[in-house]
Amino acid sequence: MPIYEYQCEECGSEFELLVRSDTRLACPTCDSTQLEKQLSVFATADATPAPAPFAPCGSCGNPDGPGACRMQ
Repeated sequence: MPIYEYQCEECGSEFELLVRSDTRLACPTCDSTQLEKQLSVFATADATPAPAPFAPCGSCGNPDGPGACRMQ
């Protein structure tokens, strides 16, 4: 069941509709059926945090001391 964005050509109202097979496409403000489908933009989210950037030598906590981590 996709959600579409529309703009009413009669009153200019912009709205979203959850469209099913039996959905009547009409403006919720003025009940007009003169609608223009808008380009929808969607967003995604990722639960994985971004990796930390490399820090200067000595900040990685290698037990052999600064310069031992080989990230040079």
